[in-house]
Amino acid sequence: MSMNVAYKGPADCPTEIPVFPLPGALLLPRGQMPLNIFEPRYLAMVDEALRTDRVIGMIQPDSDTGETPLSPKLFRVGCAGRVTQFAETGDGRYLISLTGIARFRIEEELSTSTGFRRCKVTFAPFESDFHARAGEEAVDRAGVLKALRDFVEANDLKVDWAGIEEAPNEALVNALCMMSPFGPREKQAMLEAPDLKTRAEVLIAVTEMELVRASGAEPTLQ
Repeated sequence: MSMNVAYKGPADCPTEIPVFPLPGALLLPRGQMPLNIFEPRYLAMVDEALRTDRVIGMIQPDSDTGETPLSPKLFRVGCAGRVTQFAETGDGRYLISLTGIARFRIEEELSTSTGFRRCKVTFAPFESDFHARAGEEAVDRAGVLKALRDFVEANDLKVDWAGIEEAPNEALVNALCMMSPFGPREKQAMLEAPDLKTRAEVLIAVTEMELVRASGAEPTLQ
């Protein structure tokens, strides 16, 4: 099943959405995130999303707060996605794909008896997310590609360089951030970057720090 809808700005988006806390999961505007849903509460979450506007908010738990694993404190910023593909397996799982709409900020967590969490959110601080390829010209594409090449070589990985060379800057930066193997704090910094240029800079910096850490070398100040 494939479903499409246009969200042109914050006013088009729902103000109350179910949220899916998932550490290390980074969704960005126009990015694609496949999910394998099997917990009963999240099956119910998908059911509700399909009955309404098909919007689910991806957000990371803030694991440093010491709250209980069953109901962890959440970071304040996440990214909403629309269910654009859905399939049900023979063993009761849902295989879905979310397409990123825009980032949101939690204003209030709502009381609920559904088993999954719902929040009142605002999309207003992230107006630029609704404009595809905004700020692409400011991205240090050469720096992004150098960091990627260094990381690939250090980890003996294989990548589709032809596809990477053809990708526009927004798709390149966001896809690399979403696929990056870094931790929740680093992923959150990429998510909360104010614009595409800054997100690319965060990606480069985090990649370079990881390469230094993996090599065992002492970082140098320049």
